[in-house]
Amino acid sequence: MAVRPRHRRGHGQHFLRSSKLAAELVRAAGIGPGDLVLDLGAGTGMLTAALLDHGASVVAIEFDTELATGLRKRFPRARVVEDDLLRAAFPSVRFKVVANLPFGSSTAILRRLLDPQVLLESADVIVDWHLASKRASVWPGTQLSACWGAWFDLSVVRRLPRFVFAPSPSVDAGLLRAVRRSDPLVPASEHTSYQGFLARGYRDGLRAVATPRQLKRLEAELGFARHARPRDLDAAQWANLWRAVRQSV
Repeated sequence: MAVRPRHRRGHGQHFLRSSKLAAELVRAAGIGPGDLVLDLGAGTGMLTAALLDHGASVVAIEFDTELATGLRKRFPRARVVEDDLLRAAFPSVRFKVVANLPFGSSTAILRRLLDPQVLLESADVIVDWHLASKRASVWPGTQLSACWGAWFDLSVVRRLPRFVFAPSPSVDAGLLRAVRRSDPLVPASEHTSYQGFLARGYRDGLRAVATPRQLKRLEAELGFARHARPRDLDAAQWANLWRAVRQSV
């Protein structure tokens, strides 16, 4: 079924046109009966419908009043929350996310969602292709990817061409998957400390967080050159460097 919703472009929202594609995305995300799933930026409800069909308990969050009203009418079994994705409360129990995020605020939403204190199990989110490939890249790394990668395994699972959306965005999209690590690289309780460590390292280089002697000893052990740039280290290497530096203090 093809749907061409009327919608303002204001917040970078681009809706899926096909219910069959939405169903495939939900199936691939491994959603099953009883899962608590958030549809962030639910829009016209294409993913909401597919999630309900898979037996999920759905919370559909939508900022636009007209769209939220439509969701309530169409999906009485879903809980529809009219709120801003940058401030909406997340559940106090484990949950999953399957969502087509507004492109203009995807990174800000992911910052909230991938905080290790949030009880997220997994997220399959549609974002613009550049963002998806950048955040899931092993090299070159980014500060955000190194941070999120301490608690979540990030990957790009598929590319979605722009014509599968209405209105069509100016870029293609990617499906970014984040799965909580069963064995985190850094304890969640050390989140703030680790963020500061990464910030110093990315701003001032590896010698700002480790001595030349430590870097010389660790380069073979952790698999990076002592003169490497911050972007040359992946999430596991940053976490191992943090741990080694802490143990030497």
